[in-house]
Amino acid sequence: MCGIIGYIGSRNAVPILINGLKRLEYRGYDSAGISFLKNNKIGVRRCAGKIKDLELYIKKEKIVSHVGIGHTRWATHGKPTESNAHPHRAGGIVVVHNGIIENYFELKEGMKKKGQVFTSDTDTEVICHLILTYTQKGYDLEKATKEALKHVEGAYAIGVMNEFEPDKILAVKNDSPLVLGLGKGEHFIASDIPAFLKYTRDVIILENGDMATLTTEGISIFNLKKSKTVKQKVEKISWTPTMAEKGGYKHFMLKEIFEQPRAIADTIRGRFSLEKGTVNLKEFSLRESMLKKLNKIFLVACGTSWHAAMVGKYIIEDMVRVPCEVDIASEFRYRQPIVPRGSLMIVITQSGETADTLAAQREAKRLGAKVLSICNVVGSTSAREADGVFYTHSGPEIGVASTKAFTTQLTALYLFSIALAKAKEKLGAKEIKALFHELLLLPEKVEKALQCDDAVKKIARKYHRAQDFLYLGRGINYPIALEGALKLKEISYIHAEGYPAGEMKHGPIALIDHNLPVLALAPDDNVLEKILSNMEEVKSRGGKLIAVAHEGSSKVRSRVSNVLSMPETNYYLTPIIFSIPLHLLAYYIAVLRKCNVDQPRNLAKSVTVE
Repeated sequence: MCGIIGYIGSRNAVPILINGLKRLEYRGYDSAGISFLKNNKIGVRRCAGKIKDLELYIKKEKIVSHVGIGHTRWATHGKPTESNAHPHRAGGIVVVHNGIIENYFELKEGMKKKGQVFTSDTDTEVICHLILTYTQKGYDLEKATKEALKHVEGAYAIGVMNEFEPDKILAVKNDSPLVLGLGKGEHFIASDIPAFLKYTRDVIILENGDMATLTTEGISIFNLKKSKTVKQKVEKISWTPTMAEKGGYKHFMLKEIFEQPRAIADTIRGRFSLEKGTVNLKEFSLRESMLKKLNKIFLVACGTSWHAAMVGKYIIEDMVRVPCEVDIASEFRYRQPIVPRGSLMIVITQSGETADTLAAQREAKRLGAKVLSICNVVGSTSAREADGVFYTHSGPEIGVASTKAFTTQLTALYLFSIALAKAKEKLGAKEIKALFHELLLLPEKVEKALQCDDAVKKIARKYHRAQDFLYLGRGINYPIALEGALKLKEISYIHAEGYPAGEMKHGPIALIDHNLPVLALAPDDNVLEKILSNMEEVKSRGGKLIAVAHEGSSKVRSRVSNVLSMPETNYYLTPIIFSIPLHLLAYYIAVLRKCNVDQPRNLAKSVTVE
């Protein structure tokens, strides 16, 4: 969840570190700091609060250094204070760390008894003291770090500097993401690629146990678990630096909402053949013979991706008639799941680094299931550990509230369902061609859906002072009601609930009065009459009704004054179209409430700890 950046090269490291930290702000943080080497002495500057506060703090000093590490912290152990901010130091050793050291208390108490003095409440500081203990025995930084980490239990990605070895940075990964950037005479470490994307697109994704030594001469990697030097593959990242910029939009979230036509087009490009009526199974790394035998699917994810998984269940079960179970990843491995051999788990994750999703993925593999990862980040842990991976190609998503990642996940599930239906001979050539034809029209229809922007702004102005919101949906759009409520909660801090509309009478109806806005998803489908009945119940109790409906839906317009009209599509793609106005509504309400849209309080983009 925290952010790491490190640099060694011929340029001034300080502005590179600050720029990298700014690129990582979306991960969520409450303090920031940097460490640098100047005149063969380590300097540390850190503060609670925002990066701009750190920048003001160090600006007067005009620091010039050619090596350094930086960090944005999201508090786990200890309050968000300057003393708990990273980097942490013991003697000449400085460390930045993501993850959680599970046995830090025992280690700390043992070292305190030996006279070592701690200045923070964090788990990270124990790593500094452990490494220092071994450097004092005459070990070089690599050997000292290797010996120190033998005592450490838990997840970590660390960057390490030693005042007495000024020409190197050490990076070590274990169950927390860490990547290297390769330049000419300069190299980078980071918790996420956007941190150094401005400088290089050549990347090495570290594996668990990898310890990388960075100097201006190059990079060497030793795997602590395998006890040998390894050569990891260099990936060329296709994202351009401008893809991670706001591009004239006020917030990343708004930019990413309006990028959805492009993101969906990139997700489907080259993935199917309209002429042959086939999905390119190489893109899923799956064989048709395996799909033919498949009789049980588990869909597992967290947050917004879990809503995509719920939609996936509706699509797969309706289109293919294969039973699906949907689990929140953090619950999956603790409920002793029954996973028949030959089952498929589909994990859905934007980052590919969500700790709970990775744990569920590993548990499914242990129980004998195959795993397909639907993921946005090339080379992520989920992608590497899965049997198959489908990259959504939506580009970097910086805003904490997921938008384009969500709709491209739904697009991927649609493609998978068609491939499975064909393998099991559940659909004929004509039906598959019709499904593909509608998919080809989807980017254009999403573009049209975005034209509701002005209408959404008007509704936002009416209801941005509400204290509560209720979202109602039925069938395949019930998860979209959950998604709309989550977005509103995340970024505007309004209490919101998503409900299956048929359950309204079983509790939520007690909340409805003239102060409560109720948003109903009312597509022209087989349950339209049912949702219309629910809407009448809301009206009769004075609720402020908003509807999202298909264009020309006279039945909806005759009942509701606030209607957001969406282009028609088939049943399976309706959730994509109907999520657009809900994302926009959450955004404009948050802006009117003067909330920090891209970095909502207490949230992080990628939850890399349990």
